[in-house]
Amino acid sequence: MPGGSRGGVIKIDPVRPDPELFQRAVRVIRSGGLIAYPTETFYGLAVDPFNPAAVERLFQSKGRERNKPITLVMDDIKHAEGMVEAISPDALSLIRKFWPGPLTLLFKCSARLPSGLTGGTGKIGIRIPAHPMALKLLQTAGQSLTATSANLSGRPGATTAAQVEENLGSCVDLILDGGPVPGGLESTIVDATLHPPRQVREGRIPFRDVLQTLGLSLTEDHEW
Repeated sequence: MPGGSRGGVIKIDPVRPDPELFQRAVRVIRSGGLIAYPTETFYGLAVDPFNPAAVERLFQSKGRERNKPITLVMDDIKHAEGMVEAISPDALSLIRKFWPGPLTLLFKCSARLPSGLTGGTGKIGIRIPAHPMALKLLQTAGQSLTATSANLSGRPGATTAAQVEENLGSCVDLILDGGPVPGGLESTIVDATLHPPRQVREGRIPFRDVLQTLGLSLTEDHEW
């Protein structure tokens, strides 16, 4: 098989990635499948967020609690149209500064978004990833995908395709092996439904940098 795949793992040449391999991954996703792919932090798990059965399978495979929302990734903010109620001026400033990159912004979701994705919070996390293979997958899919980490809940995130395979095994239909990813800190999560925005989780991007972008300084009012 092209790309040097073995079983459910497809090795992708980072210099000359074969477009057919991404098309194959998208076919798996559109058929309700679950795939793993590299991001600029850890390997993530992708399903079609508008397929309730696929989202349910994602929760079961990870052993994830139902009250924990699922982050979505996209290659263009235009895909959020109809999924979120509004994008505030604060959010737009952060998008221009930090996307693509490891900053997840929380938005109030619209009624169009399946409730199973939000964990009953009424909010959804969205980001545009910086990893070229993640972006290529999203461009090929032409839609948003899920981006929860490719590990069992409570376990360390996976930084290689081998770790994904070891931890999740047959739960994943396909693993896009883009080589090792940095790991370390996860994406920073900021609640952009509030003004000023509040930190939910500090990760790769320091929260002080988020505030500085908005012309704000760190005070108790901004702490999570």
